[in-house]
Amino acid sequence: MNKVLLTGRITKDPEIRYTSNGIANLLFTLAVDSSQRDANGNRQAFFISCVAWGQQADFMSRYVKKGNMLAITGRIQTRSYQDQTGAQHYVTEVVVEAIENLSPRDPNQAQPQQGNFQQPQQNPYQGYNNPSYGQPQQSYQQPNSNEAPKSFDVNVDDEELPF
Repeated sequence: MNKVLLTGRITKDPEIRYTSNGIANLLFTLAVDSSQRDANGNRQAFFISCVAWGQQADFMSRYVKKGNMLAITGRIQTRSYQDQTGAQHYVTEVVVEAIENLSPRDPNQAQPQQGNFQQPQQNPYQGYNNPSYGQPQQSYQQPNSNEAPKSFDVNVDDEELPF
């Protein structure tokens, strides 16, 4: 089984590229904290090379910025290539299969309050795995306090009540 699950921060703003066939791809590095500490008590980080293709590459180019916390699943891939000088290079990278942006879209945005009612909290997280991704945000309408709810207009005889 070849399965990778990583959570870390992206090290720089991603730049999307396209193959000669028009397929989107994006190379990026994910900084993943180590659970172990060095002699000074500081946590070390691993810098993992990753590549995203197609929809994941498109998503990242639009919504992911340097420093965003990401959760990715994918698989490890090794490849080699020869540069212009003839030197052989070997690359090990994670091919992204799914991505979730764990950073809020706008952390400085406060939720407005009206009277005793609060706006429903919207999901600040984005990603293709989020069921509300791409859905229009619904706004909360505060009821008019002078108007009784329509559910109060039900005429029921006392004999029909079960109690």
